[in-house]
Amino acid sequence: MEKLPANSEYISTLSGFGSVSNVPKLPEGFADTFKSYRVDTGNVGLHVVMGGAGEPLLLHCGWPQSWYAWRYLMLPLSQHFTVIAVDPRGLGISDKPADGYDVDSLAHDMFDLMSKLGHEKFSMVGHDIGVMVGYAMAMISPKRITRLAIGEGTIPGASPSPEMVPEDRRMSDFLWHFAFNRALDVNERLVEGREDIYFNYQFASKSGTPDGVPKYARDFYIELLRRVPGTLTSSFNYYRAVDDTIPQVRNHLGKKITLPVFTFSGALACGPMVQYEWENLAENVTSLIIDDSGHFPAEEQPDVLLNALINFLSP
Repeated sequence: MEKLPANSEYISTLSGFGSVSNVPKLPEGFADTFKSYRVDTGNVGLHVVMGGAGEPLLLHCGWPQSWYAWRYLMLPLSQHFTVIAVDPRGLGISDKPADGYDVDSLAHDMFDLMSKLGHEKFSMVGHDIGVMVGYAMAMISPKRITRLAIGEGTIPGASPSPEMVPEDRRMSDFLWHFAFNRALDVNERLVEGREDIYFNYQFASKSGTPDGVPKYARDFYIELLRRVPGTLTSSFNYYRAVDDTIPQVRNHLGKKITLPVFTFSGALACGPMVQYEWENLAENVTSLIIDDSGHFPAEEQPDVLLNALINFLSP
């Protein structure tokens, strides 16, 4: 019988579509190191993929992905860390409650998760949505986070919002989904049954190249959104909750983060925006802009990102 992690009364093994046992094209030997678990945090059930040994490292994906976004990095990282890749609430095969998508609630989800796994202190890597979650975590309980690496996302409420009608068409293509996803009800009706059209466009327009995220991975993410009940609505709820996230973020502003922060971004996507924002939010910031990468560096340029993360997380 497989040995469960600490606090096993809150933890059970998980299988089926979206877990380690049923996803496409994992690196060779991946399932020998990593297993899928469901963790009951007390507020929400979260799917995590765990493996490795060493200090705990939490990997937080962005929209519209799942833990699978980190697949290229996880085995090498597991040689240095106990890796915990999470499907945040509403995404992947985690629970899909109707609310709790504001940034402070999402931050508490991660703290509750790591507490149930027996980790008081840990490092975190966050992408996209994981950027604002990492910021809230560092403001709410900075002593629990050893090092914070965040990339390819900005924080609603922390910086001036981009123009509604920017002169640069590329900025419009890059950000229009914020307004669309934030709408109420109409977006589900427009996208349901057409998930392949909407989300393939998101991946193609935000990657450095149209196939920066490979087709098999895009097909998998889209199938999760299509097949798992509630996932499409939950993915939009992250943006609807911006109404609550902005005042929460503004409530955190005024005090700078002192723990070490590493920012990364794609030269063909956010470029210097992440670095500039975090230099206003934290005192100890190092940054990397990755050439030939769009919004998804963990899939577009995994080796470059991996080397940078190991150097930052294991100084």
